[in-house]
Amino acid sequence: MTAVDDRPTTSPEIGSARRRKEDQRLITGRTKWTDNIQLPGMLHLAMVRSPFAHAKIASIDTAEASAAPNVVRVFTGHDIADIQGVNITAWPISPDQKTPDHLPVPLERVSHTGEIVAVVVARSAAAARDAAELVDVDYEELPAILDLKEAANDAVLAHPDLGTNKSAFWQLDSAAQGSGGDVGEAIEKARQDGIVIEREYRQQRLIPAFMEPRSTVVDPTGEQVVMYSATQVPHILRFCIAATTGLPESKIRVIAPDVGGGFGGKLQSTPEEFATLAVARKLGKPCKYTETRSESMISAHHGRDQWQKLTLTAEKDGTVTGLKVDLMADLGAYAAIVGGGVPVLGAWMFNAIYKFPAYQFNCTTYYTNKTWVDAYRGAGRPEATFAIERLMDELAAEVGVDPLEIREKNWIKHDEFPFTSVAGMTYDSGNYEAATARAKELFGYDELRAEQKQRRESGDPVQLGIGVSTFTEMCGLAPSRVLGSLDYGAGGWESASIRMLATGTVEVITGASAHGQGHETAWSQIVADRLGVPFENVEVLHGDTQIAPKGMDTYGSRSLVVGGEALVRAADKVIEKAKKFAAHSLEASVDDIEFSAGQFTVRGTDKGVGISDLALAAFAAHDYPEDVEPSLDADATFDPVNFSFPHGTHLCAMEVDTETGATKMRKYVCVDDIGNIINPLIVEGQVHGGLVQGIAQALWEGAEYDEQGTLVSGSFVDYTLPTAADTISFVTDHTTSPATSNSLGTKGVGEAGTIASTPAVVNAIVDAVRDRGIDDIEMPCTPERVWKAIQSAGGRQGAGVTPTQQPHFDEGTPNQDPSAGTTDGAVQ
Repeated sequence: MTAVDDRPTTSPEIGSARRRKEDQRLITGRTKWTDNIQLPGMLHLAMVRSPFAHAKIASIDTAEASAAPNVVRVFTGHDIADIQGVNITAWPISPDQKTPDHLPVPLERVSHTGEIVAVVVARSAAAARDAAELVDVDYEELPAILDLKEAANDAVLAHPDLGTNKSAFWQLDSAAQGSGGDVGEAIEKARQDGIVIEREYRQQRLIPAFMEPRSTVVDPTGEQVVMYSATQVPHILRFCIAATTGLPESKIRVIAPDVGGGFGGKLQSTPEEFATLAVARKLGKPCKYTETRSESMISAHHGRDQWQKLTLTAEKDGTVTGLKVDLMADLGAYAAIVGGGVPVLGAWMFNAIYKFPAYQFNCTTYYTNKTWVDAYRGAGRPEATFAIERLMDELAAEVGVDPLEIREKNWIKHDEFPFTSVAGMTYDSGNYEAATARAKELFGYDELRAEQKQRRESGDPVQLGIGVSTFTEMCGLAPSRVLGSLDYGAGGWESASIRMLATGTVEVITGASAHGQGHETAWSQIVADRLGVPFENVEVLHGDTQIAPKGMDTYGSRSLVVGGEALVRAADKVIEKAKKFAAHSLEASVDDIEFSAGQFTVRGTDKGVGISDLALAAFAAHDYPEDVEPSLDADATFDPVNFSFPHGTHLCAMEVDTETGATKMRKYVCVDDIGNIINPLIVEGQVHGGLVQGIAQALWEGAEYDEQGTLVSGSFVDYTLPTAADTISFVTDHTTSPATSNSLGTKGVGEAGTIASTPAVVNAIVDAVRDRGIDDIEMPCTPERVWKAIQSAGGRQGAGVTPTQQPHFDEGTPNQDPSAGTTDGAVQ
């Protein structure tokens, strides 16, 4: 584990492994979750949900439920139709995208199992849930489309009124946009005199499974309607409410208290939030709804769910020449707030770290009668990284070389940065050689390859596989102009404010709302370091649209690289304001004032004054410069000019029992380059959590529906979420290539582990059995699937290629120090 650094507060804070200041209240239960909130006269809600994937609502009989003890009222969609609003789509990816209306409580038809058809209001949550079972709904079941490939045929329609299941088509073509050559020509040439590899991969449907189920409390009794919600996006939620319900935005206050995880799963304006708001307004009383875990699994949005068809071309020596991606993406029953655009986010990342001369990405999105799909940790980039890293292993096997060698042959070299990719993205910094050399050293790569060879030669029933994943990602979801060019419905900026209080303490207001990332600690470190004030004297406020009125919230690993930079700029404004006060106090010219470690001094003298003293002077306002206002407070809004591009190398060793199909992780090493690090302890936690989520997709997790559209993996009995007992000690380290798109030099880390780990694990499993002629196993790679793959291959050995040539890394190359960074091995 990383040692905790308890250095004095006079030392620089950035880079210090501070313990998270918010954890004391979180782990002792002294915090306020949404479900903890109790308001005078508050009523409780329960949702009546459809058991059918697709059906007409013939009638709803609420009489028995309405007469039940402690029930106040039962609402159907018709009862709140005038004020319930609509769940909006913020990212139509094409002008002709077909988008069905998504009412919080539908009036005539349900389109997925678990959709709300009625809302029971009672004086207790238990009474509401009991009465919900008494609501009698008469359904006329309709044919449901549940399979993504079958949806493309339009034989059964998820929304008959649309006339098709196809929502939209989107393309990125390097030849058309001038960033590369024609992929069709590359394929034709490779078929004649080169290598063509065609594969189809399945990205299974996943459930975010955040720790805290979604919860909403609405208080309509004041001048403003106040909504408390376990949400990642309080500012976006306020906008959605105002845009669709008729409530003026100034009359809406959204508060996200402490939120127990999100992973993209709380990146919504949800039907439950809208329904609770509508019922509270109708009754004029505070109302609360908190979902059960079963409801969360069935109705909170899902992630992934794609079919990926890829064609990679290369010269005979393994030099890549082209890449074509044909993607089918399942949106579920509705186009979620950014769901239609999530597959598109992968468009710029399928080419990854490699120098493809030609590239084409085609994406078609479809509706099915399943729970709607939206962003889940990584949002489009894990899907892309999985596909290309699986494909690079296939290329290595075809050429007959080690998987690391084929990657080194084709990746961008450190001295080629900044580098504009074939997809048109400009990667500002990176060093894939250094990260890979360090990972290889920590992993014991050569030794494990030797062991693998020995096991193969001895016919050991337990084979060893080594998986590689060298990745990059685009994060810090921003530049607003870029988002606008893609028809994204919002900007990518972030806002911050700093209030210098009279007593010498500092209030920081950020538009980036935390849900477990450690913002309060990291933000305090940035401000303490910049202003030279004690870490303990910084208070970070967030998640309340009244306190932090401007913000674009938290997702896409954007909090630090966008929100943190806004904070730096606000701090710099505070310093510039304070310089004028200091010059006035010290009777000197502003040009002669210097600032360091919280002190303003006159150049060349020992005359000085502290920034906290100036804050008190500004508050008192007894004596201040005539040309300034009596305040040191400052605001800043930052809109980046580019994304940030973290990268890394992940290596995984898996043991596969060829007689039973059982798999066991032997070793996992990752070396990530996330630019400059604010708090290594927080980074390590983010990496560990991300690794487990990515590994879980490879080995355990998958949302499964039966032929009727019932989610059969709707509990933790069937949806196999991993525990600490299912994982091993990870070895983590980092190299550093500072970002150039922000002054802190930081890159995102929240999604890195999830993006990189899935292909590393699957590549390792396939590598263990490749000599039996196996080149893919569909995720999750359960023992049954691994065993069946071995049996289908006849259990034979020697059918595939086992690479024996080791990759070469030039240790003399500049900026390629294999010892860069520090080793952080820890138990997850």
